[in-house]
Amino acid sequence: MTLSSFLTNLVIPLNLCIALLLVAAIVFMVRLRKTAFAIAVAGLCWAIFWSLPASSLWAGGRLEQLHPYTEASSAPTAQAIVVLGGHTANGRRNWFEPYDKETAIARIDKAAALYKAGRAPLIVVSGAALEGNVSEAQIMAHALEQHSIPRSAIIMESRSFTTHENAIYTAETLKQHHIQHILLVTSALHMPRAMAVFAKQGISAIATPLAPQIVVPDDPGFSFWQPDMRSLTASRSIVKEYVGLLVYWLRGWI
Repeated sequence: MTLSSFLTNLVIPLNLCIALLLVAAIVFMVRLRKTAFAIAVAGLCWAIFWSLPASSLWAGGRLEQLHPYTEASSAPTAQAIVVLGGHTANGRRNWFEPYDKETAIARIDKAAALYKAGRAPLIVVSGAALEGNVSEAQIMAHALEQHSIPRSAIIMESRSFTTHENAIYTAETLKQHHIQHILLVTSALHMPRAMAVFAKQGISAIATPLAPQIVVPDDPGFSFWQPDMRSLTASRSIVKEYVGLLVYWLRGWI
């Protein structure tokens, strides 16, 4: 496990809460009771903070709003559409609602819509095999064909495991095809880091994110301040982005 992966997993709210409670128990056993109490309270506060929908709406919504959502038909034209592998909050339309297959959003759907709207003649899918021998790029290419996108319009980049590698290997692929201007497709939450790392590679990209997912639901009973397990679980994606931005900045990748 890399340092960035370790840090990301450590600061995930539920993980950090459990880790701090374990540390507090050890400290308590060596009779530093006030210190143990402070550590335990810090862990619980971290988990409670991220269990509040208001926290996700503030922290995650801030990232999602950096690159406004546009319909495919309103997007500018480019030489290619680049789609990054991965998903956020299981593709739920809204983080604060149960998963619904009928309303789930996927990056491939946005790429297909852009292609059909005539925004670009090619689609580059980027992502290595996270499990098994089938890469994310292959999975996305197959999904695009299910959307009636011709195979000749799809280019696969199957080596990248991270956003940084997405940009590096995609840049090589784009140069091989003499492509300079792209539409970048990823989740709204992930778009700030993706745009920054692609810009670092000298790629001229226009953000075409999926619709924001961290928005107030239509449910009249929704509460900003009532702790919710779904919010706590989904908050890991928000934390991952902030840690990712910090680590990428420290490494000079953005």
